[in-house]
Amino acid sequence: MSKTFLMAARHLGKTVSTQAGSLTILDNVDLEINRGDSLAIVGASGSGKSTLLGLLAGLDVPSSGEVWLEDVCLSALDEDGRARLRAGHMGFVFQSFQLLPSLTALENVMLPLELAGVASAPAQARDWLERVGLGPRLEHRPQQLSGGEQQRVAIARAFAIRPALLFADEPTGNLDSATGARIIELLFELNQSQHTTLVLVTHDASLAARCSRHLYLDAGRCVETAA
Repeated sequence: MSKTFLMAARHLGKTVSTQAGSLTILDNVDLEINRGDSLAIVGASGSGKSTLLGLLAGLDVPSSGEVWLEDVCLSALDEDGRARLRAGHMGFVFQSFQLLPSLTALENVMLPLELAGVASAPAQARDWLERVGLGPRLEHRPQQLSGGEQQRVAIARAFAIRPALLFADEPTGNLDSATGARIIELLFELNQSQHTTLVLVTHDASLAARCSRHLYLDAGRCVETAA
């Protein structure tokens, strides 16, 4: 297998059982993501976008096919193995922020650094929160922050481990348009400065247009890929 890619999906499929029978969410998706790409995964609601992101990130396992991160097959790892791989190589920004409510902004950003054994976790977390404009909000908990501020904390947390891959799933979905626009500017600015590879799920055509490559899903099938 060629090793020129950073991540690849081979014949990827996901099927789940429902009361009505078997439901195919993803069907035979092939994809290669090169280092430095910014890839938008687009499609209508229910087309399988978030499912594909979850499989690429090792948050879920496929029913068929394989996901590779360079020369490591995620599909061959157990849950702990996939978690270790994510901790060392991947950052995440979700629509719902996914901050721990009992932790301060600083503690939320410190967490992945501490799990990775970084001795300077407090200083690095503080630096990242200052980069995203939240220096005065270090000790605030998520419920004390606006939606835009919570997403800034999530972005700082995602970039703090200096991931090779950044996964963003509808990162502006819970924000008003003005706040969402500022968040997107921040996300792409940091992605460029940190030389991260970005995989972005969105239904927003203008947001997708910011990415260098596009993958269009329709009912679980890849109908088009474009640069």
